[in-house]
Amino acid sequence: MNKLTEDIKRMLSALAFADAGEYLTLPQKDRVLKQGGIAVRAPTVAAANTAKPAITRQQVALYMGSELPADMMNYVIQTCSRLKHGLTVLTFQPDNTARGLLDPYADALEAEGITMQVVTLSGDPVSGLTRYLRRHPEVAFLACNETGYLGRSFLSGAQRQDTLPVPVVLVAAHEDNLQSQAQESAPAGRSVRAA
Repeated sequence: MNKLTEDIKRMLSALAFADAGEYLTLPQKDRVLKQGGIAVRAPTVAAANTAKPAITRQQVALYMGSELPADMMNYVIQTCSRLKHGLTVLTFQPDNTARGLLDPYADALEAEGITMQVVTLSGDPVSGLTRYLRRHPEVAFLACNETGYLGRSFLSGAQRQDTLPVPVVLVAAHEDNLQSQAQESAPAGRSVRAA
């Protein structure tokens, strides 16, 4: 299993390197081509990402409801770090509630060099997400909790898979992690029963 994980990471890194030229603006591409003639050395992914402002940098979108499982956030941090993407958190929660859920991960995001922006949407969740994602082509894909509103609607077939204009990654949280989170959030004196 470890070898498979390493192979997948290597393939994703190769894919990110192959797409490095997409991060350069047209004037930057012209400069590289004029300087090197026909034999142009491919820029590194890090150089391509730093050449572009953070706002127009490729983004991983995270759909966040009223909870944020640690497994979900760990997946997003690892993916953003590996692909050198920024993070856009899409939520229908008030800004202070969303930031409260994200605060425990601020140090990890900063340590990995991941820029994060929180976008509060309004209206129906699916149409609000669709509207935002259509207007922001820099979003590579949307990650959401498998047990959340959007994840359940995709798994149950209530939402068609082609509803959103970007690929959707459903992240499953480990059972023991979910159970410990539920027990931590339960008021004192009440027990939480596992289903």
